[in-house]
Amino acid sequence: MSAFKVQQRHLVHRGRAFHFVSYEGKPAEPAKQVVATPPTWCLIASGKRWEVMPFDPAVTPEQCDVQFMRWLDRNVFEAS
Repeated sequence: MSAFKVQQRHLVHRGRAFHFVSYEGKPAEPAKQVVATPPTWCLIASGKRWEVMPFDPAVTPEQCDVQFMRWLDRNVFEAS
């Protein structure tokens, strides 16, 4: 059983609500030619998820929120 504890952050930015979830990384499977993936924060919306940034347990929730807002500004609001 994994020791990874999923975390969630709900954030309102520029008047819109966003939901971020941390996902556990996966080990490599050379026999299946699958590379390892690190733990990652993802944005969840419309039944889909988008990778946002690596998950680092040393980063505080408040620091995550700042990084999430920067990501949203670059990837959601500038793209509109």
